[in-house]
This record gives sequence, structure tokens and C-alpha cells, in this order.
Amino acid sequence: MQLKLANLAAHLQKPLARIYVLHGDEPLLQIEAAQAIRAAAAKAGFAEREMLVAEAGFNWDTLAAINQTMSLFGSRRIVELRIPTGKPGKEGARVLEAVGASPSPDNVLIVSCPKLDKSGTASDWFVALEGAGVAVAIPLLERDNLPAWIAERLSRNGQRATNQVLQYLADLTEGNLLAAQQEIDKLALLLPAGELTQQAIESVVANVARYDNAGLSEALLSADTLRVCRMLAGLQAEGESVQAVLWQVADDTHALLAVAQAAREGQRIEGALMKARVWGKRQAAMERAAKRVDGRALSQLLPDLARLDRIGKGIGKGEVWDELREYALRFIGTLAPRS
Repeated sequence: MQLKLANLAAHLQKPLARIYVLHGDEPLLQIEAAQAIRAAAAKAGFAEREMLVAEAGFNWDTLAAINQTMSLFGSRRIVELRIPTGKPGKEGARVLEAVGASPSPDNVLIVSCPKLDKSGTASDWFVALEGAGVAVAIPLLERDNLPAWIAERLSRNGQRATNQVLQYLADLTEGNLLAAQQEIDKLALLLPAGELTQQAIESVVANVARYDNAGLSEALLSADTLRVCRMLAGLQAEGESVQAVLWQVADDTHALLAVAQAAREGQRIEGALMKARVWGKRQAAMERAAKRVDGRALSQLLPDLARLDRIGKGIGKGEVWDELREYALRFIGTLAPRS
């Protein structure tokens, strides 16, 4: 069966399933989910733990044997299988299907892998494991939800902060949940319980934000001016290739024009997004932007993209990061305010 991450804790208070599949791209939340399952299994009497990593050359017969035999010590086991690529291959798929068809009553199997696409969750091996146990998809934490997530984690330590301070913490740790948790743990060690001031936090917390082009794309399409400027500054400071950033901004421009045009012509928005090769969180942001954009004003920016490309290659005049920031602000200006 499928289970939301938010419901995992309540589920673990009941008799355990024999198989858990955790898949997603949020490492911290996946690690914590596996820890919670292990703790519940240990409490239920599963005393041993075995770790398997399905890397190149992995012998899948090892998992098959573990599923078919009892422990040497006669105790029940927690078996963890990590599939770093999310693709077990033909042999792995065959073994996983067999495990799903006949899971060992003496084991709790935890399978961890990256986020699986539709073909992955429709594969025979995944369906077999999900049918015999529990599948938990672990989505990326949306930027808008990060302050609330930080607040909840602070409250576990008896600490709290104003919305302004929570936004400050979110800005410092954006895109890096593992580091965010480390900073929260540090605050618990170095600052007393109660309300945290920004001044006190600044003396403790490091800037561990991790910026990437995907986050920039989402911020740009959401017309989040402050976040776009902060992310461009962060990407520049981190030494990101300006050509890669220019490519992303150009792709956003062309894709938004295409999707908005399709919407005006009465075409299905899903088909337009797919044709423009827009996926994931960027898809939702693109759909919202397509309803707000002034297509004529945006199309007038196309010559600026060519000029930016020349500057980025050292042909034109100007400082490329400054020019890119100006372009981003003009791009945002073509999006009508949210109603």
C-alpha cells in the first residue's frame, strides 16, 4: 500500500509490515524515515540488522538467500537494501519480485532509493514490493514550507522564533535540509530554550544555503524578486557556470512563451508543459506563470537573451552577472501580480 510520510509515525504504532520502500530526493527525511522503521522493528523484537547496497557487481542472490533463511542466531532481522540508482536491473528486479511474492516472516525489509518516476513505480518489482508492504514517497520540501518545518524542529528543542527569524533561517539553509537540521541541533546546544533572536542566531549559524538552477527557475517563474536576486548572488559566489545559468533562464523564457501561447489557443496545459519539457516543481510554477504572463512583453526580451549569450562568451560589453540580474527583473516584470 502507499503511505504518506506524515502518516508513517502513526502506522508504526501498529503491527509492522514486512516490506517498506522509501523513495525520494530528500536525504534527511529518507534517513529519518528509515530510522523510525528500524526503531519500531527493534521494539517489536527484530534484533539483528543487515545492510546491503546494490552497487555495480552486487550479488542479488544474497538478498534472495536472506529472504529464504533464518538468522544463524535464530533471531528476527532488519534488512536494509539501498539501490543508489533506483534501477535494480533485470536480475535485481527478478529477485525483488520474488521477495514481494513471498516475504520472509522473520525479516523487516527496508528498500531505499532515489525518487522513482512513473515507469519506476509501475515496474513489476516495485508493484510486488508495494503490494506486499508499504511504499512511502518522500517529496522535496517546498521552499514555502521550509520556515514551518524549521519552526517544528525548533519546538522539539523547546525553542521558537518569529516569522521574520524563521525566514532568515530558511534563507540561510535553503535547499540543504541536512545542513538545516545540523544548524537546528547547534542552536539547541548553544542557545537556551525560549525565543531565539536573529542576533543570537547570527552568532551561531553558518550560511549553508545550496543554490541550484532548478531553484532559480522556480523562483523566477514565481516572480519572487528577493529570492531570485539572492540565488543569483549565491550561484555567482559558488562559482556556478554562468553559461549554465543563462541556459536555464533562456529555457524558462522560451518554455513560458510556448506554454502561454498554447493556453491562449485553448490547448491542454498538460500537453503544452510536456512538449516544453517542463517537469517536477517547475511544472507547477510554469503553469501558474502562464496564466499571469504578458506574452507580448516577454517576447520583446528575446533579443536580450542573445545579447546576454554574447556577453557570457566574452564578445559583448558588460558584466554578465549584473546583466543577468537585470534580465531576471525584467522577466519578473512581465508577470502580473497574483490576484
